[in-house]
Amino acid sequence: MEKEENQNNTSAEQNQDAVKETEKPEENLSEENKEEIKEPTPEEKIAELEDKLARTFAEMENQRRRFEKEKEDAFEYGGYSFAKEALNLIDNLDRSKHVLESDDKLKETEALKKTLEHLDIIKKDLISIFEKNNIKPIDSINKKLDPNFHQAMMEIEDDTKEPGTIIQEIQKGFTIKDRLLRPSLVGVSKKVTKKEEKTSEIQENSENK
Repeated sequence: MEKEENQNNTSAEQNQDAVKETEKPEENLSEENKEEIKEPTPEEKIAELEDKLARTFAEMENQRRRFEKEKEDAFEYGGYSFAKEALNLIDNLDRSKHVLESDDKLKETEALKKTLEHLDIIKKDLISIFEKNNIKPIDSINKKLDPNFHQAMMEIEDDTKEPGTIIQEIQKGFTIKDRLLRPSLVGVSKKVTKKEEKTSEIQENSENK
């Protein structure tokens, strides 16, 4: 019995030693890993803080610039919506003038002449007020179509002008400072089609005969 107990004790001690031996390499590895993960030096910490500060200051500067830009835009273009609505006054004056001119009963009357003169004065005064506030009309007639300022509503056949030349202004456009307030609605020239050229030639030939 004593021999068996001694044998059991010795085998248990051997097992414990074996476990310790197997644990030693893991302990050594963990110590090596700990040595690899070094604490940053004070100089490295200072450099990291300086980098963070530089980034923070850069973000603050960008935010300041954005705020200044928004403030300038609000000051310069704050009346954008009001100005756009005010253009309806000019449109209504033009419509009223066209209606009066088309009235057969008023044609060539002194009353019509005076009324049209007053409407022209009011329109000039409005445009003058707009220009003082940097709202200016867009030149269109005989200009090349510019999608940034003009919107083509129709094409008109005309061989006397280069294709894409504005020959009719349906509604005047305006800018406010360097921004488009509304585009000019225009009609542009295009070449006469060959079919119409042929029909005109046939008509000329028949007339000569």
